[in-house]
Amino acid sequence: MSVDDALAGARTALERCDALATLSARAGRIDRFYLTPEHAAANTLAASWMHEAGMSTWTDAVGNVCGRLEGATNGLPALLLGSHLDTVPDAGRYDGPLGVVVAVAVAERLRDRMPSMPFALEVVGFSDEEGTRFGAALMGSRGLAGTWDHAWWDQVDDVGVTLREAFAAFGLRPEAVGDAARDPGSLVGYLESHIEQGPHLEAADLPLGVVRAIAGARRFSLRVVGEARHAGGTPYARRRDALIGASRAVIDVERIARAEGVVATVGSMQVHPGAVNVVPGRADFTLDLRSEHDTDRDRAWSLIADAISTHCSERGLTFEATETHHAPAVAMDPVLRRAIDAGVRATTGEQEPMVLASLAGHDAMAVAAVTPVAMQFVRCHDGISHHPDESVRGDDVALAIDAFEAAVLTVASAYENVVEA
Repeated sequence: MSVDDALAGARTALERCDALATLSARAGRIDRFYLTPEHAAANTLAASWMHEAGMSTWTDAVGNVCGRLEGATNGLPALLLGSHLDTVPDAGRYDGPLGVVVAVAVAERLRDRMPSMPFALEVVGFSDEEGTRFGAALMGSRGLAGTWDHAWWDQVDDVGVTLREAFAAFGLRPEAVGDAARDPGSLVGYLESHIEQGPHLEAADLPLGVVRAIAGARRFSLRVVGEARHAGGTPYARRRDALIGASRAVIDVERIARAEGVVATVGSMQVHPGAVNVVPGRADFTLDLRSEHDTDRDRAWSLIADAISTHCSERGLTFEATETHHAPAVAMDPVLRRAIDAGVRATTGEQEPMVLASLAGHDAMAVAAVTPVAMQFVRCHDGISHHPDESVRGDDVALAIDAFEAAVLTVASAYENVVEA
C-alpha cells in the first residue's frame, strides 16, 4: 500500500472519530454513556461502517455492536478486534473509538483475503468500558466474556433508573444477558489498538508500542467519621474533625504509593454537613489503586489502610472502607503479543519496539477471561486522556492501521501452522 493510501485510510479513521464525537448527551462536549440514545446512535453508525467493510452485523445481548467476515469456510473460530464506544463525562474523542475504527479499517483491507484465512474476523464496539452511568466498568466486555455480574441489575444511574430498566428501554432483555457470552472454542483471540493514555511513547518519539500487561485495579469508597460541632464554640482539644483525618489520609495515600511503586488516586471527596461554620462530622472519599503486579497493589492497600486507621484512632475518628471494584492484572498472551510486536517492527522499522505496561484498564482485561489477548498502543499528545484535549497524529494512525493489519496476518500464519499440526 502506498503512503498516500495509508494516509487516506488514517483520515477516514479520524473523520469517523469526529463523527462519533457528535453523538453526545450534551452539546459542546462528549458524553456518551451506556444504554442511552447516544449509545444506540453510535452502534448504528459503527454498524454502517462495518457493513461498508463487507461485514454482517448485529447488536448482542448486552448492547455491543459486532461485525463479522467469514474465513475460508463459514463458522470458523474468530479473531476479535475492537475497543469501546462509550466515554467518560466531557471526554476526548479517541479513547476507545480510535480502536474501533482502526479495527474496521483492517477488516476492510482484509475483506478480499478472507476466503484464504484460517479464521473468521470480527470487530466489536464494546458498549460500556468506562462504567460512567452505572458505576461498574467493563460491562460490555464482561458480557461477551461470560462474567456478567447479576448483582449489577439493581444499580441506579444519577436519575434513579436501574440497569434492569435501562436494558428494557434500550430494547434488550435482562433474562437473555447470557446470550452475549462467547464460547472459548469459537474464538482465536482478541487484539486491541488503543491510545497510550500516557507520555512514554511521545517522550521517546515513537508512534506505536507493545503492551505487556494491564494493571490490576482496586477501588474503594472510604469514610472518616468524627463529630459535627459549632466551628466557633468547639475548642481544638474537643474537636473530632473528619476532614482533618481525611486530609491526612490523602497524604498517606500518595506517600505510601510512591514508596511502594504503585499508582493511587483520591479522585473525589465530599464533606458533611458542608457548612462554613461547622466542624466536619464526616468525609467520604474514593481511592483508585493500580499496579502491574497484584501483590504490590495489595501490599500498598494494607499499608494505606493501617496508616489511616492509626491516625484516625489517635484523633478519636473512625475509618470505614468498602471495596467497590477489584480487577486482577492481566498479562498479554505471548503468541499474540509477538504478533503485535512483529506488526510494529514491520511497519515502523523499529528494531526494539517500546514495551509498556498499561496502568489504565481496557476491555482486553475482561476478554482475557474467555480468550487470549494482546494490545497495541498509539502515541497520544502529552499523554492526555479522559479530557477534550486528547490528540493523535494522522501519520501515527496510518502506521497503527498498517501494524494492526500486519499483526492479524501474523496471527493467521501462526494459527494456520497450529491447525495443520
